Amino acid sequence: MLYNDIYSFTPTGKIENDIKAFLLKYNKEFTYKHSIRVANEARKIAKIFYEDEEKAAIAGCLHDISAIFPNEERIAVAEEFGIEILQEEREFPMIIHQKLSRVIAKEVFKVEDKEVLNAICCHTTLHKHATKMDLVLFIADKLEWDQIGTPSYLIEVKKGLEKSLEHATFV
Repeated sequence: MLYNDIYSFTPTGKIENDIKAFLLKYNKEFTYKHSIRVANEARKIAKIFYEDEEKAAIAGCLHDISAIFPNEERIAVAEEFGIEILQEEREFPMIIHQKLSRVIAKEVFKVEDKEVLNAICCHTTLHKHATKMDLVLFIADKLEWDQIGTPSYLIEVKKGLEKSLEHATFV
């Protein structure tokens, strides 16, 4: 898939409608449903921890928007975008989707909020000095598991949330 094709999409500003149209254009209904669940979960977590619920929901909607690119194409697309690629990302290209999603959120969906963009950019791996918004999205994505079965950590993360974002993150 040529990455330039994504620029033909024109968002309306209604994020849930926009991601649905965008992801369904690329036959990614599963990703759309997952993203809506993550957005809803992020909104709930943000409310509990006094973070901006709307920003959390936007980050949740867009966190996996780069799923339109198959895993085997992600490194090439990242190179085309001019993204710095770590050796770990070359070895395990799935994790670079967070950086690709940040670029698409900014360039295609016109998101300018740094807090939202940064949360998207680290929602899989986190980073040193993660913000509360980073943690909100990270946890929401882990709770709304997008793989088969139930994650082994689910109960511990939920228990951790009863204490703090940090407890839920580092179970």
